[in-house]
Amino acid sequence: MRDTVQPNRHVPDRLTSRAQRMLRSWEALLLAVAVAIFMLNSFASPYFLNAWNLSDATFNFTEKAMIAFAMALLIISGEIDLSVASIIALASTAMGLAAQYGAGTGELVGIGLVVGLLCGAFNGVFVTILGLPSIVVTIGTMSLFRGISYIILGDEAFRGYPADFAWFGQGYVYWVFTVELAIFAILAVVYGVLLHKTNFGRAVYAIGNNPTGALFSGIRVQRVKFILFLLTGLMSGLAAICLTSRLGSTRPSIAQGMELEVVTMVVLGGVNILGGSGSIPGVVIAAFVMGLVTFGLGLLNVPGIVMSIFIGLLLIGVIALPRLWAMLRQGRRAS
Repeated sequence: MRDTVQPNRHVPDRLTSRAQRMLRSWEALLLAVAVAIFMLNSFASPYFLNAWNLSDATFNFTEKAMIAFAMALLIISGEIDLSVASIIALASTAMGLAAQYGAGTGELVGIGLVVGLLCGAFNGVFVTILGLPSIVVTIGTMSLFRGISYIILGDEAFRGYPADFAWFGQGYVYWVFTVELAIFAILAVVYGVLLHKTNFGRAVYAIGNNPTGALFSGIRVQRVKFILFLLTGLMSGLAAICLTSRLGSTRPSIAQGMELEVVTMVVLGGVNILGGSGSIPGVVIAAFVMGLVTFGLGLLNVPGIVMSIFIGLLLIGVIALPRLWAMLRQGRRAS
C-alpha cells in the first residue's frame, strides 16, 4: 500500500489570536498610557509614590467612575444624561436638609439614593415615554435640579452631618484602601457582568447599534432605556452620598462641572459617543488614567482651570481621533 501523506493543515491558535486582539485593543493602549503616566508622576514629584498619597489619588476618580459605569451603558444604548452633576447637588441638598432635622446616617443614605432614583425616573419619562431627545431633556434638568438646590440653600451651606456619616467618604476598609475604592471595585464587577455577560447587556448593545432592529427582534427598547436612566440617577445618588460625606458639607455648587468629566471618562474608555460599542474594563482603566493625570497635576500645583482645559481638550481629542483616523484610511484607499 502506498502511504498517503496528509497535507499539513494550519490550526489557528485561538489563545494566540485572542491575545493579539487584546494587545491591539483600545484597553491595552489605555493601560500602556496609565503605566506611562504613573512613571512620569513618580519622576515628577517625590511625594507621588507615598502609599497614603496614592490612596488620596483615588478620590479624584471614584465618585465620577460610579456614575461613569451607568453612563457607559446609557451612551452605548444611544442616549446620554448631562444632568448627573445636578442630581448630585439635589440629592446632597435633600440629605443636608434632612440632617438639619436630625436624620440619622441610614436615613440620609436612603434619601440620597431615592432622590437620585427619582431624578433618573424624571429624565427617563421624558425620553422614553414622550420621545424627547435625551440631550435636550437632560440639559433642561441640569438647570432644573441645580436651580432647586440654589432656591433651598442660596449662599448658605448645610453642615452638621452625623459623625458616622463620614465613613462613606473618609473611611478605610483596610490600610490605605478607602471605602470609596471598595465601592468602585464592586460596581466595576457588577456592571462588567451586567453589560458583558447578561441578556440585558446584549440588549443594550443591540439598541445602540440598531434600535429599530432591536424592537423588531423582541427587545423592549423603551423599557431598557428607562432602566438605564434609573441606574444613572441611582449612581448619581450614590456619588452624592460619598462626595457629601467626604466634604462634610453641602453647597448648591457641589459637583459643578462633573458631568463633563464623567462623559470624558466614558468616551476615553472606548465607548462610542454615538452608541453601539464600548466596554466596562475600558472605563475602569480610563478612570485610573484621569485620576493619575489630575492627581499628578495637583502635586505640581497646576491651577484647576488648567485641569479643566485639559479635560475639555481630552474629550474633543478622543471624539475626533477615531474620525480623523477613519478619514485618513479612506484617503489612503482612494489613492
